[in-house]
Amino acid sequence: MAALLRGSRCLVGKCHNHVSAVQVSIRSMASKTQVGFIGLGNMGNPMAKNLIKHGYPVIASDVFPESCKELQELGAQILDNPADVADKADRIITMLPSSPNVVDVYTGANGILKKVKKGSLLIDSSTIDPAVSKEMSVAAEKVGAVFMDAPVSGGVGAANSGKLTFMVGGPEEEFNATKELLTCMGANVVYCGQVGTGQAAKICNNMLLAIGMIGTAETMNLGIRLGLDPKLLAKILNMSSGRCWSSDTYNPVPGVMEGVPSANNYQGGFGTTLMAKDLGLAQNTATNTKTPVPLGSLAHQIYRMMCARGYASKDFSSVFQFLREEEGQ
Repeated sequence: MAALLRGSRCLVGKCHNHVSAVQVSIRSMASKTQVGFIGLGNMGNPMAKNLIKHGYPVIASDVFPESCKELQELGAQILDNPADVADKADRIITMLPSSPNVVDVYTGANGILKKVKKGSLLIDSSTIDPAVSKEMSVAAEKVGAVFMDAPVSGGVGAANSGKLTFMVGGPEEEFNATKELLTCMGANVVYCGQVGTGQAAKICNNMLLAIGMIGTAETMNLGIRLGLDPKLLAKILNMSSGRCWSSDTYNPVPGVMEGVPSANNYQGGFGTTLMAKDLGLAQNTATNTKTPVPLGSLAHQIYRMMCARGYASKDFSSVFQFLREEEGQ
């Protein structure tokens, strides 16, 4: 079956519509064949676990071997590098920290494209520069593979519960095959357009998320300074027009909500370093497209300052704590 899947593009020659029909039918027949997963960090680990829960045999690799132990205990096969994974699986998901990591995992000395099989489906759920996604797509196409960008929103909690949102970019005829895997890990899988548009949607979302979190932190801090109880203030905001995800689902003030990073000294969640990185991507794309983003620019600077002041490994909602400490400067 895997051989049929890999060869589907070659069997039908250059007839695009026929290729699409054959691929869709063969991929659906091969639905429970093994899936490669590269990058088993805070997000990748629970995502790979959900694939296993849905009955997919997983072949995994990570630059840090200790990250693989938990998955191995659940039955995953662990290999030394991405190239070896590509040699064994013709559907591969990658979840990596940054653009350079993605370039290395796909095109490096032991990268996926060194041993990838024709007809393979490569899905990258990292958040990276859309231009890099396009470069990887071109490189994959040269060796007969398909590259889709599919960054996620929802954080570690949604990764654990299988309720992520995936924003997918790539050839539309490959979307159903991509969605089959992503629905095991997410509640929403949205097709955005050609390669790079998934990244564009993610970058826009995270810029708004950062701006909203800073606004929520400032608002909560001001209300507390004015003598309002933080829980009461949050309740009022969440029944009023100021309500947002940062106020009602991920409140940055310790003691207001349970089960969020602010209730655990800002451990876990979405790191300040990663938010600063995503805001940097937003800045680059805004500059390239001559788009004014004054609040996005300011949010980027605030999160960069936080990284320099010891908040790098804390959740991005720690901007509340950062603002409180700034009062005393």
